[in-house]
Amino acid sequence: MLSVTLIILMVTCVVSFAAFSNERLTNDLIFYPTAITNRNQWYRFITCGFIHADVMHLAFNMYTFYLFGGLVEKSFTELLSGNGRVLYLVAYMAALVVCLLPTYFRHRNNYHYRSLGASGAVSAIIFIGIFLYPSSGMGIFPLPFRIPAFIFGPLYLIVSAYLAKKGHGNINHSAHLWGAVFGIVYLIVICQFMSSFRPAENFVNEVKAYFR
Repeated sequence: MLSVTLIILMVTCVVSFAAFSNERLTNDLIFYPTAITNRNQWYRFITCGFIHADVMHLAFNMYTFYLFGGLVEKSFTELLSGNGRVLYLVAYMAALVVCLLPTYFRHRNNYHYRSLGASGAVSAIIFIGIFLYPSSGMGIFPLPFRIPAFIFGPLYLIVSAYLAKKGHGNINHSAHLWGAVFGIVYLIVICQFMSSFRPAENFVNEVKAYFR
């Protein structure tokens, strides 16, 4: 049976490659706030996550998603038994929507704003992984060494918040930030009601153990 991670990855690649050579398809799927505001095209919150600007944009998102997604999906199946795969899928799909809500309210009447890509949902999965395994090492190009995930996470959030405030470039840093926050909150909530595992307590204990 194919994993949920691989299914999402394959669907995203197929739709993205189809959209590369089909401008109409891109326009139909892209996150376009005024189309949501004026034409109630709410599906764009989801569909924009399955198209990308170019091959490099797609490759970076899907490679990162593949690295973290497999680990997080496996953890969900272990922690949440029969509901794990479904709740993992819900995490990804819900993150696509939640991470764009602040962007939507900011640009809902901006006819010039468009956004695409799965970065917000990928950020959610990355931060679920960080919260589950805070002491694992993470590499950051071009640094020649790895740093603990619990240090990488806050640095990522601080930089994303700063760049979102500055409106740096054409990257939706706000989606990265809110996707990350959603991922952590989602993990804590579902474990509270559906598992004896307590992510926040585990996170604190692993960080303490790292310094012993």
